[in-house]
Amino acid sequence: MTADCVPSLGRRACVLLFLLALAARLAAIAVVGFSTLRFGDARAYLFAAQELVRTGHYPLATEPFYFRAPGYPVFLAAATLGNPDRIALAKIANAVLGALVALALAGLSAGIFRRRGLAIATGAAAALHPGFVYLSTDVQSEPLFLLLLLSAGWLLLSAADRPSSNLALLAGASLALAALTRPTALVLAPLLATPLADSRYPARVRWHVAASALLGFLFALAPWTLRNAAVYREFVPVNDAGGSAFYQGNSNWMVRFYDLRNLEEYRRWSAAMFADLERQTRAVEAAAGPSPCAKTRYFVRKALEERRADPSGSARLFAHKIWDWLRPYPSPLFWPPWSVWTVGAIYSAGTLLAIAGLAAPSRTGVRLFALAYLALTMAVHVAVLVVWRYRVAYWDPVLLLYGAFGAAVLARRAQGEGAEREARRPSNPK
Repeated sequence: MTADCVPSLGRRACVLLFLLALAARLAAIAVVGFSTLRFGDARAYLFAAQELVRTGHYPLATEPFYFRAPGYPVFLAAATLGNPDRIALAKIANAVLGALVALALAGLSAGIFRRRGLAIATGAAAALHPGFVYLSTDVQSEPLFLLLLLSAGWLLLSAADRPSSNLALLAGASLALAALTRPTALVLAPLLATPLADSRYPARVRWHVAASALLGFLFALAPWTLRNAAVYREFVPVNDAGGSAFYQGNSNWMVRFYDLRNLEEYRRWSAAMFADLERQTRAVEAAAGPSPCAKTRYFVRKALEERRADPSGSARLFAHKIWDWLRPYPSPLFWPPWSVWTVGAIYSAGTLLAIAGLAAPSRTGVRLFALAYLALTMAVHVAVLVVWRYRVAYWDPVLLLYGAFGAAVLARRAQGEGAEREARRPSNPK
């Protein structure tokens, strides 16, 4: 099947999808407030953007114990026209990004399944998807990350279908920019080589496309990695938060987290945990200086020591983390019961439809790619740190794509069975 078979969504459909998605996000922002900051990490992003505008350099630390990936703060500085204090403008920019995500999913669906109606339905579902709408209501990086991640997927699919080394280069660059927004996307770099498995084209063509994708990734990531090498004299691909995140997700603090029963307990736990994290970070910096690698080695070693010292607690911890990633509802610790039940029902239905879509006959290579992507992104978060918000950004695009396809397959099957029953019904002679 060639790229010529990809249906056009049409300008009118694209405009309507964009406006639907934008209206949903702006309405949600109006409910929570255009100038309200509720997301815990928002101030760190704004501080990084403000320092970038003020000094022309990215700050050496955005938190007491690490610096954040630069992608979203750079976007904030540009989107607010050099004034990150314009919170409303930052939120509107996120709403625009979220609306473009709906279009990107529609385009990706058209490229995978080659059905215009299905692609438009997928875009409409993404436009109103509760998880995506919620992520656009505050100053947080997920809308930018989602757009970059989906762009990488669409470009890689198009590069493999045509084939095109230029599109492959752009796919790799887009994934690198996604990693510069959320560093866990680094784990997806090997998937850029999947055109090698495409048997439609000669080996030389496949190697050319895969190599172009990997080169695009390296070239887009390299300037920031070289900047880190110049500043810290160490190899730091994106930021220095990996060891801290690993410790947060695997230390005894996380074992205690799963025993919390209410928000008050969580607040006390959170304050104590972050105070301890800062204390340990300061101790490492006093001994080794502001070395990202020293901090990473220390926190990884400390977390592994704590897990080896408590085998039964470790088994319970990983069982909790796996379920935390897989569960189809947000945490009852932070959300009211009506929200947990409503979102849980929506996600449960969507997951079942996605399973039906993945099980139905479709492009085998793309389906295997999607399954590998789901497994890889789950594995890296269970190994490091599980937050349900991360799952929304990584898994929900695949669930929407294959959920819409699964719904179409089941509807067509039900329609066919109904027609077959009607045909078998004996006629009623007059």
